[in-house]
Amino acid sequence: MSGKRDYYEVLGVSKSATDDEIKRAYRRLAKKHHPDRNPDDPAAEEKFKEVQHAYEGHHDKEKRKQYDQYGEVGVGQWETGGRGEPVYQWGGSSVGAEDLEELLQSVGGARGSGVFEEIFGGAFGGGGRRRTAQRAPARAADQEQRVSISFEQAAHGATLNLTLSTPAGAQTIDVKVPPGVEDGQKLRLRGRIPAPPGGGAGDLILVCRIKPHPYYTRRGANLYVDVPVSPSEAALGAKIEVPSLKGPSIMTLPPGTASGSKLRLKGRGLKRVGGSGHGDLYVAVQIVPPTKLTKQQRTLYESLAALDTKNPRASCPWFSGATT
Repeated sequence: MSGKRDYYEVLGVSKSATDDEIKRAYRRLAKKHHPDRNPDDPAAEEKFKEVQHAYEGHHDKEKRKQYDQYGEVGVGQWETGGRGEPVYQWGGSSVGAEDLEELLQSVGGARGSGVFEEIFGGAFGGGGRRRTAQRAPARAADQEQRVSISFEQAAHGATLNLTLSTPAGAQTIDVKVPPGVEDGQKLRLRGRIPAPPGGGAGDLILVCRIKPHPYYTRRGANLYVDVPVSPSEAALGAKIEVPSLKGPSIMTLPPGTASGSKLRLKGRGLKRVGGSGHGDLYVAVQIVPPTKLTKQQRTLYESLAALDTKNPRASCPWFSGATT
């Protein structure tokens, strides 16, 4: 129905698993795929959400019973549609109340089997019979429109004043952009497309396009930035200033830091959309040698070179030890 994997398969348990076995499997997988433990793996957060979704449909005995009999359609919830009508949502799918019983009967058996009554207690049909209803006039079609957002607006959230083109003409609206919104993410504004005569209003779907930042690179909720350091700072260690979304931050550079090393500032990344907390800021160290040496600097570097007897390439697999 929704195209998602079987809940038991996601949790790695059999259909005969006990509640305790399901709980243990959930805790193990949630810990394994938690985004905080996998900052460099964009797929980890999706796996974590999949595990959460599967457990949500299993840790409750009644939901598990409905899932075992009817699949994912049995563990959804009622919402209100664009015309005020009851709509049943499960996973990524939805169906109107007047069509739901027929769908459930196709899953659970012939007409009159009471599938609708068993799950919903007759609240929407009564007595196990399918309710007859006249279909409401068609609602206005949903429309998608792109909106350009700066990196800072995506990071901190913002209220945008937009002028949109609709079938009824130009329309000016205020749109709240949540902190941490991602490039390509869609924001649904319900009822913003004018309704046809006797019908319901449609939804406006804004597709967010985020402008690149001059020095931050984004991966999910984590940020990456290259920071140049001098050879002496890398060798001796130092306290250096690095940029962050909250302003300049002081980071300790350990002695002997190699070029390309990544140092983490926990919680200094972007807010996680639909989750809790923030991502991290990763500082990639780039050692930058001086391009022009004074006479004194050259003398000192030559003295250091004479004292440094260790070949930095000695551990490379291609190093033969021969000199040219």
